[in-house]
Amino acid sequence: MLGILKWNIVNKTPLIMVNLYKTLVRPHVEYCVSAWSLHYVKDKNTLERIQHRFTMLIQGLQQLKYAERIEKLGLWTLEERRNRADLIEVFKMANNLSPLPLSNYFELKTKGRTHGHSLKLVKHRCQSEIRRHFFFKGLLIDGIC
Repeated sequence: MLGILKWNIVNKTPLIMVNLYKTLVRPHVEYCVSAWSLHYVKDKNTLERIQHRFTMLIQGLQQLKYAERIEKLGLWTLEERRNRADLIEVFKMANNLSPLPLSNYFELKTKGRTHGHSLKLVKHRCQSEIRRHFFFKGLLIDGIC
């Protein structure tokens, strides 16, 4: 998709390119991220390089560092977007706005200090390495943890 943008778009203004990126590229990169949450830094960097390459396509921004380019374009890093999506899902579960029950994925901690907040969540423990780093415990295969 980045090749299509690079070779077929003549007017590479930031507004046009960002809209095309959000429409054509980012859905492929973020597909089902809550189910296959990245664990290894190598994988996170590989995925982030896609957005890095996109920002290099925009004329006038090539000499800037990656952090400066995404700031000028009004984008977030892909890891920030993944974290935001996870937080939104937990918020929905905690406020009964999601069909997923909170108790299947988290335990409410009632003992100990919560620093003035009554809702402290603890993620269920996993015994196997395969599901230890996933955000949701039971999405793929129940019983592995």
